[in-house]
Amino acid sequence: MTVTGAPQASAARNALMRGDMQATRQLAATMVAKDPQDAEGHFLLGVAESDAGRIQAGIRHLDHAVTIDPRGEYRAQLARLLIMTRRDGDAAATLREAEQAPPADAFSRDTIGCVYARLGNHAAALAHFDEAVRMEPRNRNYRYNLAVTLNFLGRVEEADAALEALLSLAPDDARAHHLLAGIRRQTPTCNHVERLERTLGGMTDGRGRLLISYALAKELEDIGRPDDALARLCVANAEHRRTLPYAFARDAALFDAMEAAWPLPQASAPSAADPIFIIGMPRTGTTLVDRILSSHPQVESAGELQAMPLAVKKAAGTRTPTVMDAETIASAARADMAAIGRDYLERASHHRRDANLRFIDKFPGNFFYAGFIARALPSARIICLRRDPMDTVLSNFRNLFAVGSPYYDYSYDLLDTAAYHVRFDRLMALWREALPGRLIELRYEDLVADLEGETRRLLAHCGLDWSEDCLSFHSNSAPVSTPSAAQVRQPIYTGSVGRWKRHAAVLEPVRRYFEQAGIDIP
Repeated sequence: MTVTGAPQASAARNALMRGDMQATRQLAATMVAKDPQDAEGHFLLGVAESDAGRIQAGIRHLDHAVTIDPRGEYRAQLARLLIMTRRDGDAAATLREAEQAPPADAFSRDTIGCVYARLGNHAAALAHFDEAVRMEPRNRNYRYNLAVTLNFLGRVEEADAALEALLSLAPDDARAHHLLAGIRRQTPTCNHVERLERTLGGMTDGRGRLLISYALAKELEDIGRPDDALARLCVANAEHRRTLPYAFARDAALFDAMEAAWPLPQASAPSAADPIFIIGMPRTGTTLVDRILSSHPQVESAGELQAMPLAVKKAAGTRTPTVMDAETIASAARADMAAIGRDYLERASHHRRDANLRFIDKFPGNFFYAGFIARALPSARIICLRRDPMDTVLSNFRNLFAVGSPYYDYSYDLLDTAAYHVRFDRLMALWREALPGRLIELRYEDLVADLEGETRRLLAHCGLDWSEDCLSFHSNSAPVSTPSAAQVRQPIYTGSVGRWKRHAAVLEPVRRYFEQAGIDIP
């Protein structure tokens, strides 16, 4: 950030740089009281307000600062707050304006990169992360953001180099170790197992231990030590699970509410838009299907959007702290479905690149919202991925989702994950009966066994002509921002089918649970 010349402004800037937000706010408030047209004062006050959790107040002050002095630094912070409040279109417009005169400081360039990343435009984000690292090469956050984006864009060698450069500055950076383990398949002669074990031994931070443990388990699996890998995960997940205020009853309440809400009213006017939704339990092949379909010349992927959950939340009008909860579901079930559809399409539009193409929303958690999708967007097509239940449980347990997100708390315990899958299966039975012709279920095992046959079925369901490009999905150069990035950049393989059988003894309680619940195990 630039330090201005006026004494009070300089003092406020210095307080901001020290992280003293109380002093920043007091000084900035004095500046604005003395001169309501002081852009710097509004900027500093906006940053301080947002840091205190008063986001809307922060937006008002930053918007005022930009109106008075539309410099790139001010616009960068305004865009950050807009994306936090899900105003994606306004954030995108603010970024376009900021690009006319990009800010000259590393923090603002990194901020712009982060907003572009949230919008799914990783190619645009890269230039800003590059510049932030050039300006402040010792900043570990900037280097990490650069590495993540390089990986999303498929530039694996560069991502590897960026992560090693980061680790040379900060050998204990757990995020870097975790990402480095996942960007490619490790080999017995080229891996980081010894370094990871050493780092884990000195790690006391709980989140850091979790990240390093997942990295170590992944590399142990890669080099042919699957039993050691799962044993490491069992220890790490149990340790983390003990810190969570979670009981499966919390998720069961969401399934109960969604089942109770059906049937939903039909939209009063059909939408002309026909997006494609790919849904299912996480780690069941949703990214693979997204890559297959988005390799079609008439289709693009918009990524994993939060647009439908947010549209439903807005229609519900509830003030509960979570996007999805029983009260929100019940309230939204009485809302105008056509309004939900219009709101969804508006939100999704800011993540699209070519409005002439069909687009995919591959957020797996939209399986909760299949009824809302069908009613709000009558021309939409829905594809649900299914996978061997035992492999699904194991894969969820082996994958580290967004740490801190309550929606994935089930995944740190094998039986919690099994219970979640049972309710998922029951909800899908409801959608299967209620939405004939709108939804197809695709087994991951069938897809990898007969890629062309299942791809033809997918395209027919979506109303798309046959394209050979879909069989070359691994050549698709579009960014991938999910944990499956490395897998979908290689041809189809069957190595993940029946993986659970290697760990049958550990998973025996899950098998018995499924047997009692009436879930078939192939």
